[in-house]
Amino acid sequence: MPLLIAALGAFTVSLDSTVNIAFPDMAAAFGRGPGSIRWVIICYVLTYALTSFAAGLVADRVGPARVFTAGAWLSAVCFAAYVFAPSFAGLLALRVLQGVSGGCIYGTAPAVVTLSTPRERRGRALGIMSLGLALGLAVGPPLGGLLVERFGWRAVFLFRAPVAALLGALAAARLARGLPAPRALGSAGRRFRVSEAARWRVVQPLMLAFLANYAQFAVWLLVPFYLVGVLGLAAGAGGLLFMLTPIAAAAAAPVAGWVTDRWGPGWPVAAGLAVETLGLAVVSRFTADTPWPEVAAGLALVGLGLGVFQVPNLAQAMAEFPPSAHGAAGGLAFMSRTLGVVTGVQGAALLFTWAEPGWGFGGAFALAFSGAAVVSAVGTALAILSRPAARLDAPAA
Repeated sequence: MPLLIAALGAFTVSLDSTVNIAFPDMAAAFGRGPGSIRWVIICYVLTYALTSFAAGLVADRVGPARVFTAGAWLSAVCFAAYVFAPSFAGLLALRVLQGVSGGCIYGTAPAVVTLSTPRERRGRALGIMSLGLALGLAVGPPLGGLLVERFGWRAVFLFRAPVAALLGALAAARLARGLPAPRALGSAGRRFRVSEAARWRVVQPLMLAFLANYAQFAVWLLVPFYLVGVLGLAAGAGGLLFMLTPIAAAAAAPVAGWVTDRWGPGWPVAAGLAVETLGLAVVSRFTADTPWPEVAAGLALVGLGLGVFQVPNLAQAMAEFPPSAHGAAGGLAFMSRTLGVVTGVQGAALLFTWAEPGWGFGGAFALAFSGAAVVSAVGTALAILSRPAARLDAPAA
């Protein structure tokens, strides 16, 4: 049950992918452009990046069940409050609050999984949790498109209030039963220490997570504007095409977990980054005349690469810490991902807004994705050069 609740939590938080396809309508409602809309992402993602690590540290003291459950209830309240957002500033304030709630869930979900699963099966278990995350990302775009078309942009937040309330009820009733008490995991001296995070075996997977997510989030910021503005698709149709990125990630996650348990994280991490790089390079060539099969292939390749990469990367980071520090380890892993997202959004937005006046949408779009592909290629090279060979079923030092 803890594994399923963690997967449902990841699913619930990742349903924020419904928001991206609403960006054009949101921008029109508040009189904003793509450069300003990036703050809708940054206020949320930066907050949960920082909260996820703090939540993990607290979870190592009081238990991940309490922090996870609090995050679920806060999410429900926050989603319901979007109906009252009066302005763009009010929307951004709610995104910060939503980031706190999401960080409590994301920061503790990996610890929920690893503390309830035998070490030799953690890759597969993390794959299931990542499947929940990727399914939320996959379901979100088409669902968001339908909600925007019928009810307006606020609906992409409001529909998640009952989902989060259900998660909170399940977590409160069942989660703590399947996890060891914090006092059973070891003394305070074996909890998270800053010196442990400074080791190369920890820094390397965190750095790769940063680079991979830096590169891929250009898709989430700019592709909705390409699908709706350049190809002329309705929000619902654009959402269906956009979902190819997360659905490919969802399909890859369980397989990547099984491969990680069997052969270790090294080659899956490097292969995933290489495929992501290829996909971003394909996306950088999109124009108004690009055939739909090529659009679909580029978006799917980015998702496939990220799906292959994420599970072994997370498993590698978690394996470097003792169980008594798994809350902090999971929070640190998600913080590195989300700091990559925040930086990537800023980088893509700055490149795009700098180039658009002189090069037009197409030229600015190509520049932003070419830059993202270069970042992913750097990650691929680093993964190959520093590839760990060991499997993950040996106890952490």
